[in-house]
Amino acid sequence: MKVAVPSIMSQAGKDYLTSRGFELIETKSQSAAALVKEAAEADGIILMTEPFPNTLADLLPKLKVIARHGVGYDNIDSEFWAKRGVWVTIAKNANASTVAESTLTAMMAISKNLVPTTEHLRQGDWGWTFAHQGFDLAGKTLGIVGYGRIGRMIAKKASALDMRIIAYTPSNRSDGNAEMVDRDTVFKEADIISLNMLVTPETTRSVGQREFDMMKDSAVLLNFGRAALVDQAAMQAALKTGSIAAAAVDVFDQEPLPKDDPWFSTPNVLLTPHCAGNTKECMDRMAVDAASEVVRVLNGEKPLWSVNQPLGID
Repeated sequence: MKVAVPSIMSQAGKDYLTSRGFELIETKSQSAAALVKEAAEADGIILMTEPFPNTLADLLPKLKVIARHGVGYDNIDSEFWAKRGVWVTIAKNANASTVAESTLTAMMAISKNLVPTTEHLRQGDWGWTFAHQGFDLAGKTLGIVGYGRIGRMIAKKASALDMRIIAYTPSNRSDGNAEMVDRDTVFKEADIISLNMLVTPETTRSVGQREFDMMKDSAVLLNFGRAALVDQAAMQAALKTGSIAAAAVDVFDQEPLPKDDPWFSTPNVLLTPHCAGNTKECMDRMAVDAASEVVRVLNGEKPLWSVNQPLGID
């Protein structure tokens, strides 16, 4: 059987599939047009972040499983594919630790002005940093909105930083590393806020002007989750007016980010190109976990990390 994979996928995932007798279709692009052209015979596909439109259903007739190379699956209509008898799976545990590390890295970099300090030093301005002081994390409050795998890992790793850690999740279930509070309390009291929710109808654009008005003008917002969680224009305005002090953004409404995008003229924001999970170890884990789900399904077994239940499959 044939499995379509992105050519940039870790070799560990490719080896996992070929060592089990599957033929690879490696595609440089995962656009709908490219998949129709190159992967029409695929029995399974490992999908990164590109949209996977429902119109592909009749054009990829052999498809039995779409395995996300990651955790979020808002680029796939999982219930539609369930009706077509196709499993949608995620790499549930692969990236939590790495994304948590990236989130804390951004928090530390912003608190000490590391990026602008480096840029000014390269320009010969040794003294810039002394006129632009950072701030200590010890004694500050870290707020986490969304307390799933990544949110819990952030709290665990941040627990050594002498910070107060508060979190909001609808289940109100704590693991002992964070104080559970209501949603508004996070936005009102936290000095640094990390967004770690899944994208759902309730969370889409759920962080907007109301939330920015509640935040301290010294607060920092970190979005290493999904762009759709935030009203992008409201966030840019909050940074430009000083309603909040700084931000780190790894995810965008349009990726790659266009050269004329407003983010490039927004002050006090650390921009990274959707790379929070970009370590060799994490990429290997995601590739192998996604590949293992494809193998299970194509061997007639149930996947471990499905997000839908195909019709006609018990």
